[in-house]
Amino acid sequence: MSAETNQLEERAYTRSRRIRTVLTYVLLTLWGLIVLFPFYWMVLTSIKSYGSYNAEYVPQFYAAEPTMQNYVDAFTAVPLARYFLNTVIFTSVTTALALVVIVLAAFAFSRLEFRGKNLLFTAFLSLMMIPNELVIITNFVTITDWGLRNTFLGLILPSVTSVFYIYLLKESFDQIPDELYRAAKVDGASDFTYLMRVMVPICRPTIVTVLLLKVIECWNSYVWPRLITDDQLYFLVSNGIQEIRENGFGRENIPAMMAAVVVISIPLIVLFLIFRKKIMEGVSQGGVKG
Repeated sequence: MSAETNQLEERAYTRSRRIRTVLTYVLLTLWGLIVLFPFYWMVLTSIKSYGSYNAEYVPQFYAAEPTMQNYVDAFTAVPLARYFLNTVIFTSVTTALALVVIVLAAFAFSRLEFRGKNLLFTAFLSLMMIPNELVIITNFVTITDWGLRNTFLGLILPSVTSVFYIYLLKESFDQIPDELYRAAKVDGASDFTYLMRVMVPICRPTIVTVLLLKVIECWNSYVWPRLITDDQLYFLVSNGIQEIRENGFGRENIPAMMAAVVVISIPLIVLFLIFRKKIMEGVSQGGVKG
């Protein structure tokens, strides 16, 4: 009787576990569809003609006569290719400079010993409490006084560091045992050699995460480029969207606008799909201490 009871309990447990698994996957699938629907609608709208889109009194979830003309218009109505090139230059240079600053600053706060380090790091973290609007005003006045408006240097300089990324990488550096540092010093290695040959390889997932997040941040940057540039020669894709609405397709040509948004979004989507595992690994490595 006891064996039969155990079998019944085991079957009930297995059945309940399967039900929970099925419900979990169903809910995750529904949530995935909800999250992905705006992207589907964006792509769908981008392949509809202007006439067919306006003729839809009830939104259609398919394109009866798909067209790629909107994508052609996206590159001809406005200099979208130039905006892309400007964004690539801005993102590449800013990310490279920021990575150098972030790695060196995180190493200094993690391994070097100097007077007032803890107080300085606390004050450094307190900068995250300052509203971005106040920082933007200060940066705008400074860049204007230096005569760097409508220049790549003016776009890049305020974005070459980040308190959050320095903190994230410092936490990752702190997980490396101090014995490695002492052993390296005994072997005669300099601080820079230890950083490049030991700390950077060990914390590569976090560094890759910082790099990718910085790329995404630069690519999506809108307020600062919009504020510091009024010359089309220095427009980025983010603030180029506003130029497209005002002087390109017009506010009514939604399909053409969606085509431009799709083109602008593709690089980041591809980047995330390729490196999504590295991002999760780096965040978990930087967030767990012990």
